[in-house]
Amino acid sequence: MSADIRKLMVVVDEIHREMDREISPPTRRAAAVAVIANPFAGRYVEDLTPLMDIGAELGDLLGRRAVAALGIAPAAVESYGKAALVGENGELEHAAAILHPKLGAPLRQAVEKGAALVPSSKKRGGPGQVLDIPLGHKDAAYVRSHFDGMEVQINDAPRADEILVAVAVTDSGRPLPRVGGLTTQEVKGEDGLR
Repeated sequence: MSADIRKLMVVVDEIHREMDREISPPTRRAAAVAVIANPFAGRYVEDLTPLMDIGAELGDLLGRRAVAALGIAPAAVESYGKAALVGENGELEHAAAILHPKLGAPLRQAVEKGAALVPSSKKRGGPGQVLDIPLGHKDAAYVRSHFDGMEVQINDAPRADEILVAVAVTDSGRPLPRVGGLTTQEVKGEDGLR
C-alpha cells in the first residue's frame, strides 16, 4: 500500500539571535510533514503491515525533503527526529506502526548513517494541533547539546481520518548549549550512544 498523501509541507526554522547574542552560523532545523489518509480509521485491524510499509515510504520521502530544505549534504545533518499525529478516528498504534518498524532505515539513508535511535513522539488530535518532534544527535545519544525539538502544525490537519507524519533534521545543536555532556567533536558514532 502506498501513502495516500493529501498535503506536504516543508518548513525551515533559523535562529539568528538568542538572549541578545548572535548565533553564527544560525541554528537551523527543517521539518518535512505529510498529511496522509489513515486506511484503518474507525476500525480495529490486527495486521498493521500496510502502515509499516507507508512508514518506509515516508521515511525516505520526508527525510530527503528535510535534508534538501537545509541545503546541506546528507552527512552534514547532525540530529533528527520523527513524530505522528493521528486524527480522532485513528489510534496511537497507527502512529506507532508508521514510525517504528520501517521509517528509521530510509531516514538514516537520507542522513548518511544515524547510529542513534531516532527520537519519536505520537499523539491523537485534530486540525491545527501542534505536534512536537523530538530531536537528538543522529550518531550519539549522549550529546546533550542536541536534545531539542521542533514544533509543526497544519491548520487543516489531521482530519478525523488522517495522520500527520513529520520528520525533522538539523545542521547543529541548540543555540548557546552549556549543560555539559559529550561534545560533537568527541562523537565516535559506533554504538549510537557515544
